[in-house]
Amino acid sequence: MASIINKLSIAAFCLNVTFLSAQSGKVKTHVLDLDGKSTNIKIQPTMYGVFFEDINQAADGGVYAELIKNRSFEFNEPLMGWSQPKTQTLSENKDSGYINIISDYQKSNRNYARITVLNDKNYELWNEGFRGIGLKKGEKYDFSFQLENVSGDISAVNAVWLDENGKEILTTSVPLKSKGWNNYEVSITPNSTVQKAKLKLTFSGVGVVNMDMISLFPQDTWKGRKKGLKKDLVQKLADLKPGFVRFPGGCLVEGRTLAERYQWKKTIGNFADREYLINKWNNGFAHRLTPDYYQSFGLGFFEYFQLAEDFGAEALPILSCGMACQFNTGELVPMGELNPYIQDALDLIEFANGSVNSTWGKKRAEMGHPKPFNLKYIGIGNEQWGPDYIKRHLAFEKAIKAKYPDIKIIATSGPSPDGEYFEYGWQELKKHKAELVDEHYYNSPDWFFKNANRYDSYDRKGPKVFAGEYAAQSVKVVSPDNKNNWLTALSEAAFMTGLERNAEVVTMTSYAPLFAHADGWQWTPDLIWFNNLESYGTPNYYVQKLYGNNAGTDLLKITENAKPVSGQSDLFASAVEDKKSKKIIIKIVNAAQENMQVKLKPKSIKLSDSAEQILLTSPDLKSENNFDKEIIKPQSSVLKLKKGDISVDIPANSFVILKFDSL
Repeated sequence: MASIINKLSIAAFCLNVTFLSAQSGKVKTHVLDLDGKSTNIKIQPTMYGVFFEDINQAADGGVYAELIKNRSFEFNEPLMGWSQPKTQTLSENKDSGYINIISDYQKSNRNYARITVLNDKNYELWNEGFRGIGLKKGEKYDFSFQLENVSGDISAVNAVWLDENGKEILTTSVPLKSKGWNNYEVSITPNSTVQKAKLKLTFSGVGVVNMDMISLFPQDTWKGRKKGLKKDLVQKLADLKPGFVRFPGGCLVEGRTLAERYQWKKTIGNFADREYLINKWNNGFAHRLTPDYYQSFGLGFFEYFQLAEDFGAEALPILSCGMACQFNTGELVPMGELNPYIQDALDLIEFANGSVNSTWGKKRAEMGHPKPFNLKYIGIGNEQWGPDYIKRHLAFEKAIKAKYPDIKIIATSGPSPDGEYFEYGWQELKKHKAELVDEHYYNSPDWFFKNANRYDSYDRKGPKVFAGEYAAQSVKVVSPDNKNNWLTALSEAAFMTGLERNAEVVTMTSYAPLFAHADGWQWTPDLIWFNNLESYGTPNYYVQKLYGNNAGTDLLKITENAKPVSGQSDLFASAVEDKKSKKIIIKIVNAAQENMQVKLKPKSIKLSDSAEQILLTSPDLKSENNFDKEIIKPQSSVLKLKKGDISVDIPANSFVILKFDSL
């Protein structure tokens, strides 16, 4: 695909108008045979899903709607995110007050702040939010905190929100109750929109108070759940119509050390009691160090299961196999000490599927969901490799299958799509009859174009494939300069025709990573970008959306000269039937620099004399979407056929979907 890589822009075009190539003087025509007879290959409902990992500020500061950073003073540096600017900058105000952190290591929520106010005219406590606090004019927010009035005559906590220039945009005063710990909550409504506000707390009176769980949430959350998830970001996921939700990672599951691994039991129950943990990605990349990146687990395993249920998707939790990230310490749990990790997996299945009378099913019911989540899949490990992983995977598999024989277990083939580790993993997993194997590939657009036929030769009787993480890299893997440009999206669209054509082998696929904060990212490229107020879908997002919304139910055979259409002359194609909607759906990618004409010859099938035509394209392979405008997004039109001749002009460097009624 050197012609594509070297191409920076193409000429303007019009749909269904013949394009006269400056080089050849005519448009190249491809005749594709569409066989309507059943291939007996089903498109699994799980074919296109989403993979959530808390990277790029995706959870705290992202989809989890909490707007106060380090609300419970639980970071390793308990005052990170908080400041006392007057105390620090004005010598005459040093005696205005101070803050101490009190710790009780018998509790998961161990810290709270003891605030001593000596001069209520000068003492201030500020919070910076997650790269600022996003507030929208006219929307309602819940401001809350826990407070114990210890001594003195402090009568109120005053909260002021300031914009980027220090101008006050909102003020509220919360009267305090009697002694002892109390919960306080007020509703506020900003009178202006600010992307990077800050919170300033002052106090009426002098004395000592203890404070904890200082919090700010929008009221308009996803599904209206109090202190829940951001509505706009979750809606973008829902619009993908995902067949599964994989969570919570990724390398995040493994941790840099076993002590920092993700432990699902610490992420359920009362929000205030969920134990904070440093995020693996806080110093994962030297180019984007984020020492303030922690996990509050306000988005925990219960919420992940709930989210999958909201989408009508399968939940796919990934658990530690007793190996820390092999790119970091590679710390191993000895095989003789693996049982607690295996028990965590068994307990998770009980939490998801057990009756309300079971130990963990009861905990689920206490959180408001007595009905089981009907978990069907579980992943053991992420990107692990080598004999140590195989031994641990088999130990998990034996225990899980003994108690829950119907649960499908996903194994990993390591971090790369080829090489010694990959080959060894596949050999061993195939020998042990693994059910699904997770493959990851972050590579150049050229690799994605060339690998559209990757699964054509896979063993049809071997393990099924989960393409669990993939994304085309415009520069190179781990480069901070990677872009979500049209070239990367086009190459993924071409590659995905190969995933779809091989639906008897590939049963689950997901792009990664999912989210990125414009000011808080570590990794590029990413599917959805957001800031404190808004978000946009990348061209890659719209490729995923078009596949997820047009998945179909049954695979059809589409060929050129009796061969799969997998990149010959830069043309890619796949076809499915949707028996629910009675539609025939054809996906075509023209990755050439010139327009093409595609003629379809249906066999054993009758199509309607018109079709919906959905086009995703750009005249510039380097073009990207942004917060100001999504310039690359699907455009729909009606394709009228003449005398039964199914002929369509496909613009250069374009992804087209044709949807016919099946007659």
